[in-house]
Amino acid sequence: MRKGIEQRITSLLKDTITPKQLTQVHAFYIKTCSSSHSHKHNRFLQAKLLATLVSLPTSIDLHYARSLFHSFPLPDTFIWNTMIRAYLYAHNPQQSLTLYFQMLLHHHHHVSVDSFSLSLVFQACARLLDWENGTKIHTHVFKLGFSPDLFVQTALIEMYAKCGHLDCARKVLDSMEEPDLVSYNVLLVEYIRFGEIKMAHQLFNKMPHRDLVSWNTMIHGYASLGDVEQRQQSNEALKLFHEMQVANVVPDRVTMSSVLSACASLGALGMGKMIHEYIERNGIGVDMKLGTSLLDTYAKCGDIDNALRMFEQLNHKDVFTWSVMIMGLANHGFGEQALLCFSKMITEGIKPNDVTFLGLLSACSHSGLVDKGWVCFKSMSRVYGISPKIQHYGCMVDILGRAGLLEEARELIRTMPFEPDAIVWRALLGACKIHKNADLAQEATLNLLELEPHVDGNYVLLSNIYSQAKKWDRVVMLRRSMKCSNIQKVPGSSSIEVDNAVYEFVSGDKSHPKSLEIYEMLEEVLDRIQCAGYKPLTTSTVQDFDEQEKQNALSTHSEKLAIAYGLLTTAPGSPIRIFKNLRVCEDCHLSIKFISKVYKRKIIVRDRNRFHHFDGGSCSCRDYW
Repeated sequence: MRKGIEQRITSLLKDTITPKQLTQVHAFYIKTCSSSHSHKHNRFLQAKLLATLVSLPTSIDLHYARSLFHSFPLPDTFIWNTMIRAYLYAHNPQQSLTLYFQMLLHHHHHVSVDSFSLSLVFQACARLLDWENGTKIHTHVFKLGFSPDLFVQTALIEMYAKCGHLDCARKVLDSMEEPDLVSYNVLLVEYIRFGEIKMAHQLFNKMPHRDLVSWNTMIHGYASLGDVEQRQQSNEALKLFHEMQVANVVPDRVTMSSVLSACASLGALGMGKMIHEYIERNGIGVDMKLGTSLLDTYAKCGDIDNALRMFEQLNHKDVFTWSVMIMGLANHGFGEQALLCFSKMITEGIKPNDVTFLGLLSACSHSGLVDKGWVCFKSMSRVYGISPKIQHYGCMVDILGRAGLLEEARELIRTMPFEPDAIVWRALLGACKIHKNADLAQEATLNLLELEPHVDGNYVLLSNIYSQAKKWDRVVMLRRSMKCSNIQKVPGSSSIEVDNAVYEFVSGDKSHPKSLEIYEMLEEVLDRIQCAGYKPLTTSTVQDFDEQEKQNALSTHSEKLAIAYGLLTTAPGSPIRIFKNLRVCEDCHLSIKFISKVYKRKIIVRDRNRFHHFDGGSCSCRDYW
């Protein structure tokens, strides 16, 4: 009879998917089994009841679960573990930890900690970043004889790593006789999370086996780190992707998103198109996230038409997809289109976020839409309930400053509810350079250098302003200050992709194997555009040279060398895409307009701030940048 009831309850629990059904089964259990004198026979059903409750598809009713737990007179290890896990999955790791210590006090009731208990409690410590209790419980591992246990060791690695003690995590891994793939991957993920890319790569090289997670972690690590070595790291991501294919590991959408991110950083449009073809050829479904990555890559690689095409093809778009499209249009100088895109987004019922408004304000800044910029800025809080962050104030300062409204920009800085950061002061300083206001630049610089005393770009910006004003003594003093502080100017560089390979040039560069032909082409280019009316803008040089020396310095800027190489190596009439790490100078901007006209080429240049589309002697920025 009893066996039949137990089977009936077990069967009912298998079909239980709602809290109401569970309470009905629980009531049946109380009616039929709770009067038994032998609780030992009921432990299996108790465990099944609690396990079913905490694994229901709906959110866990912790109060009910805890009441059920306390109703069991002698809960065994499995029941304790189930309750600890319930709190962990309900994002209450502190209660998981408390229960573990309570469990230790019940050892005289024949309750013993097992490897699952330790694995759970280490996960709780990891989520709490509770290194002290984690270390204390580590001693229990030795006392209870669980040192060789794979699950416990892996949880320990994760706990130490998440708490920032990567050296302890590595010691645990190195002490394991046969660490499995999961153990390696856990530490690999944490190395990447903390930005320890070199340590991650060393571990990756040491791994006896690698799976999709291992490859994705490394590729994502290199693709997502955006420091001064970003170009090198993005190249490393693409190299790893190639090695992954050689190793016959089949990539997924996560791999593709990371690889596309690397292409976007490099401006490698050809490679990006190849990845798109690979996705289609191998039947990797383009979901919303991957589709957004594709349109972001096209936009950042200078192909806004394909970005828009990709955007239109997506059946489902979230706020992030719309924001990426708005930012892409903004960076290409299509301010009105970006605003129109925003209107469509609102019509489709998508609620904007703070990133959306950064794209909108950027669009207004690049297109000189001052009034519309103010409307967007004020609508954030008034219409959409989004409090502007300091980045949004920085955009407004930039909008006003570029338009020559320097006093309004300065007043906005005075009245903003935050202490201005370096981005805000740099926006004002950039506007001072455009409108040649050396006095206000002085104030902006003092504040900027106080916040960022070692950033080379701040000194360079001020040096340009002093050079414009022909205050050469101040330029000299600034250079001395940089030298004393050991501040090195980041050299300007420009890159171009030809036949899926990216070539990089710096000013006066002669390292390329075809250097002789490049300089011959450059000489021809300069002769032809001068015949067409180009005159070098020597005022854009920061050195106190004579006129000829200034012209010579301008003639070998990295953009010009990259374009000369593009004219040599690409088909006549095809577009040339250049990517520069700094802002394009006024002389290069002027010369490229002439090159586009004389050579009948579309030339797309991405500098640090935006895209410039040169065609037939004019630029999409309308000389407003």
